[in-house]
Amino acid sequence: MSILSRIPWAGVVAIFVVGFLVFGVSYEQTAGALPDGNLSGAFSFFVLFLTFVMIYSIFTLGLNTQWGYAGVFNFGVLAFFMVGAYTTAIFVKPPAEGELQDYIGGFGDALNFAPGLQTDQWFVPLVGTLAAGIVSGILALLVSIPTLRLREDYLAIATIGVAELVRRIAIEETWLVNGTRGITGIPLPLRDLVSRGDEKYLKLAIAAVVMVLIFIALERAVRSPWGRVLLGLREDELATAASGKNVTAFKQQSFVLGAVIMGIGGSVYAYTASSLTANSFDHFTGTFLFWAMLMVGGSGNNTGAVAGVFVLWGFWILTLQIQGYDLGDALLIRVPYIREFVLGLLIVLVVLFRPTGLLPQEPRVSIWVERRVRALRAAASRPVAASAEAGGGDT
Repeated sequence: MSILSRIPWAGVVAIFVVGFLVFGVSYEQTAGALPDGNLSGAFSFFVLFLTFVMIYSIFTLGLNTQWGYAGVFNFGVLAFFMVGAYTTAIFVKPPAEGELQDYIGGFGDALNFAPGLQTDQWFVPLVGTLAAGIVSGILALLVSIPTLRLREDYLAIATIGVAELVRRIAIEETWLVNGTRGITGIPLPLRDLVSRGDEKYLKLAIAAVVMVLIFIALERAVRSPWGRVLLGLREDELATAASGKNVTAFKQQSFVLGAVIMGIGGSVYAYTASSLTANSFDHFTGTFLFWAMLMVGGSGNNTGAVAGVFVLWGFWILTLQIQGYDLGDALLIRVPYIREFVLGLLIVLVVLFRPTGLLPQEPRVSIWVERRVRALRAAASRPVAASAEAGGGDT
């Protein structure tokens, strides 16, 4: 009973309902293809849905590292999203050719140093992803130097300004990343392993592996002494500083680490989308939506960050699916506005009635303490077991 009482039923029910509706509505809308419905079509749609859940979870995990654990208010996620995506495209594509293509770099051919080992399938994408994380981290380091001493509201304004600056540079400086024409034909890693029709499963697998690796690494980091300092920062900066910790340095570390994760998320997005256009990046879907996902799921909890993505992206997809029904012109043209209104209302309701999110942060101790407690318990149980065996032998 105690185990059942600890289960966050609100989050579990929300995830189940959203998943059921996303799959069920897609199944119902493709029912005309076959007499009993198009199960394969609905399954393919759900795979695509899960792929973007994995990708967007990478961004919310990065944001959770900054805000959920250290209290660093970064409202410029879009900047690291774009930098990561475009850096990957520059590294994995060949040099620009033709009048309609103009971008720097194009190192894909040079990095394919061993065609016999098919390095274009795995080494070039790996370098592209690592470069995306490194460049995003460098940008975050440069931004953090003048901004991290600001208060939350001023820090939010500064990071929004950085994001808009990055977006305008990508649009106006056409020589950099081809401006509004964008970059197309970004190759998918390991693409020769599957057929064209099965690439969606490969995209899901790549996104899931990257997300899970980041999730595991963050779970271990947050339960380390470094992670406990970040939690102390979030709760009380003065007390953390009084204990001898360099508050600015730890804030900077969380900000840079979160940006690196966001850059990796941008890299995975580039592989999945295969094309990038500067105009398609906006502050609503590139920053605000990730904040909404983290707030709904539960900040300070990596599992909540992923759950928030599933629920909120599922809601977003459902509003798109509704447009497939005959709603009448008056209602159909208002669906996007209704979606944004309901999204805002959902955030307000969560803040008012469940401010900790669907999956609240759980109190945890360090991994070292847990191991020590288990070792002490095991050591204490051994003499008891030995005495019990001795008593049984006497009888």
